[in-house]
Amino acid sequence: MMDPEVSVLLHCAAWSGLLESQVHVELSERFNRQTDPSLECQIEALWTDRVTKEPWLFNGAKFRLHSYCLASLNGPLLSSVSPEDPPCTDSSKVPSVDCVENQQTDRLHSVSQNRSKCTNETDLEGILPQTGPILTLRLGITCYKDYLGTNWSSRVAELCQIGEVKFSDPLALLSQPLGVGAVLCTVDGQVVLIRRSQRVAEAGGLLDIPGGHPEPKVVCERLGQKVSEELISVSMMQQKSEAVVSELFSSVCAEIRDEVNIPLSSLGQPILMGVALNHTSAGRPSAEFYVRCSITSDEVRQLYWKGGAEAHESTDIVFLSRTEVLELNSRSPLWSELCPSAKGAVLLFQTVKPG
Repeated sequence: MMDPEVSVLLHCAAWSGLLESQVHVELSERFNRQTDPSLECQIEALWTDRVTKEPWLFNGAKFRLHSYCLASLNGPLLSSVSPEDPPCTDSSKVPSVDCVENQQTDRLHSVSQNRSKCTNETDLEGILPQTGPILTLRLGITCYKDYLGTNWSSRVAELCQIGEVKFSDPLALLSQPLGVGAVLCTVDGQVVLIRRSQRVAEAGGLLDIPGGHPEPKVVCERLGQKVSEELISVSMMQQKSEAVVSELFSSVCAEIRDEVNIPLSSLGQPILMGVALNHTSAGRPSAEFYVRCSITSDEVRQLYWKGGAEAHESTDIVFLSRTEVLELNSRSPLWSELCPSAKGAVLLFQTVKPG
């Protein structure tokens, strides 16, 4: 199923999803956004204008997804790719949702030949779990200001062209903040969707899954480093990459708690299904998880209407059966009501079939 708004960059169907112990993070300043003097001036001007009109905007630090590497203890390196394929200027050329093992190896390696070399299996021996695969996410640091000034810029097609010419990477100048989202399933087999408020910045009024972003500041605080958002750097977390992985998995549960008002004690261990790309914001990546909760849909509904910390971000809660979600497609009337992040999560859920 093809939808110009969304595509799947990576899925973990061969293992029905990955646990936290099977995910690794490589942090480096090499994975930060490339800079251009004229672009930086434009970003600052845009941000000043936005903050003047919307003084509540906050420039928080985010993790930037540069590329990924998927390996297996029992086999050869499967792939090393980056989100630069497809180019963000042509949303029709989205990657298929075929298994990673079946993708064209030559094309994948040509896409990422100018990126850092993927860790080989010898290097992975010390960090691989005893059995099963490992996913390495290569992350840098970006921020919300840069996201608005690049991924949401009216010049995004031009920025991709400049990135290709100057850095051999169409996404080099883009922020590409990594989001998180959850296909949340109740104990009675219902998947939770929430209708976004008209006051939110993106996709107002559409149906979404609970989600948000892993926060670099949270990682720094857990490591005992009190620092302002603007001063956060890769070096502060580089030697504690496991803390970043922990934040990646725990942040999706925190978003469920804050948006749906379900206590963390009722949520199961998140299972990473893969990474989807939102082409309405130039291929912005989001890690999508499957999370089981130990309460019924009626109990979830009651908790939702009591209101959580981020209750203002949505106006209603909707439940679909697991079967309904597995059968959703672009011909379904409900499909047009889903925002891109929800579509990406549904595609991954249908491919990975966790649980």
